[in-house]
Amino acid sequence: MPPHDAPAAHDIPTLPRPAGAREFTLRAILVSLIVAVLIAASYPYIVLKLGFGPNIAVVSAFFGYLMLAVVSRTVALRYESNLAQSAGTIAGQTAFMCTILAAFDLLSGDKSLGLAISLDRMQIFLWLVTAGTLGVFLGVPMRRHYIVDEKLPYADGIAAAETLLVLDARGQDAKIAVRSMLTGLVASAVVSVLGMFGKILEVWKLEIGAFHKATGVGFSLGLLSIGSGMIIGVRICANMVIGLILSWIVAPGLLHEYGIIPAVDVAKKNDILLWVMWPATGLMVAGGLTALFLKWRVLQRSFQGLTSAGTDEDDFPMRWVVAGILVSATAVIIVQNLAMGLPVWESALALVLSIPLMLVGLRVLGETNWGPISALSNVMQGVFGAISPGNVTSNMVASGLTGTTVANSEGIIQSYKTGHMIGSKPRYLTYVQLMAVPVAALVVAFVYPIFKAQEHIGEEGGFIPAISAKWYGFAKILSRDGAIPVSALWALGIGAALGIVLTILESKPRWKTWVPSPTGIGIGMLVPAAYVATMFVGAMIDWTARKVSDDRKVDAWSVPLASGFIAGEALLAVVMAVLFATGVVSPPG
Repeated sequence: MPPHDAPAAHDIPTLPRPAGAREFTLRAILVSLIVAVLIAASYPYIVLKLGFGPNIAVVSAFFGYLMLAVVSRTVALRYESNLAQSAGTIAGQTAFMCTILAAFDLLSGDKSLGLAISLDRMQIFLWLVTAGTLGVFLGVPMRRHYIVDEKLPYADGIAAAETLLVLDARGQDAKIAVRSMLTGLVASAVVSVLGMFGKILEVWKLEIGAFHKATGVGFSLGLLSIGSGMIIGVRICANMVIGLILSWIVAPGLLHEYGIIPAVDVAKKNDILLWVMWPATGLMVAGGLTALFLKWRVLQRSFQGLTSAGTDEDDFPMRWVVAGILVSATAVIIVQNLAMGLPVWESALALVLSIPLMLVGLRVLGETNWGPISALSNVMQGVFGAISPGNVTSNMVASGLTGTTVANSEGIIQSYKTGHMIGSKPRYLTYVQLMAVPVAALVVAFVYPIFKAQEHIGEEGGFIPAISAKWYGFAKILSRDGAIPVSALWALGIGAALGIVLTILESKPRWKTWVPSPTGIGIGMLVPAAYVATMFVGAMIDWTARKVSDDRKVDAWSVPLASGFIAGEALLAVVMAVLFATGVVSPPG
């Protein structure tokens, strides 16, 4: 493992606010809600068709800035534009949960299960708005701990901040950053177009072991992963490579040898993933909770600071957080009981269990730039598979609550990172996200049923979104007795034990550089192998540059270039999704 990481880009100090800069204005609120509508309307298509959710923060930042620049000559538009970024980000996170709606429809369409979880528009709206608002409120108290005290990177948040700073830049000092970001943006968009249409650029797959076709070990040529790796740094990316090796090179042969997965010629990636998710989740959950326990004094100070800052104009008041959690939690429990038939006690239990998983998800996202929403939701599926054996409704609805809570808490904490870098007020970012959640939920409630009807999701021969198939497949497995292999449970326990030990060792400053990161290894076991390998390449580019040049010179171009790589692919994904959906451009064959 490399001896040290690159200097942390996320330690960049908060910039001073220029005189005359405005933030929480009527026009900024209106533009923010328009951006939320645009993102929420396009995101279901993007996520269900592409199989992942691209960084919507930089896209929202671009849209917001351009709209505001048309109507305003105000100095430092980055503050008002950041409200649009915040609204668009939470709208994307809310809309991302169309993946669980599609999983509900796939299960209802499977006649062997005799299940019917089909939500109408009003039920979709109520479920998304109550669970989504709960996620926002739960994420608010964690800003001080993860952003201010621990200074976790949150690479997409950094990319959004760099985007706003470059758009708002003035003078000679900004030229290098502007050129770097534009170069990265154009290069990323061009590479994405070539890969999408011409089949000129493919994933380079390495034939390592008999299962190479199922595991997809190799390198992706998407520059978004390169940019993420440049921001995250060598240490975490190197640990993600360790996870890649364990999951996609070592595990397949052993699992086949012991009869856990089928023969080489019929094995699929999902066969492997449904087993390795258990040790990976054990590493991440146990490691994340241990880290919180070890830093309980810091966490306590964070909450005390938030409580004492209740009247500070920069912070969202703690008393409002408590009231919001109580109201939204009660509302989501009622909605899940009336609309989905989940008993009140099961919803309450799922909510309580979702909180530690949310805390783990925030840490994993902060360190790796990969939100483990699916993995943590699968954990809740497994828990309810044990609590209510064979009850598919229970494990699906409970996992949906976890997924929505985790997704929206990630949305607000990432926006807090952007705001912390440019000097926005957290209170305003929270206000606009609380406005954007119901707007996004309403849009999804109308857009998803249209997409479902067009693609015949849940019907025989209809479209099966890859991102929803894992939820659906795991729910089917849990509907059978003895669904989870005993070996997987042993692996979960071993992973949890290792997560605790490694986190304790990692907490020692003199050892941290050399101790494997349970977060990095765990997420590396779950993320597609080609993405992990490519992120490591990005980390090595930044690390090498810092070895041969002065850190200050590298800082001038590295993060802006990386942000451009992220922004280019993300912008293109949104634009092409709209063009495909409207029929202007035909999707590649």
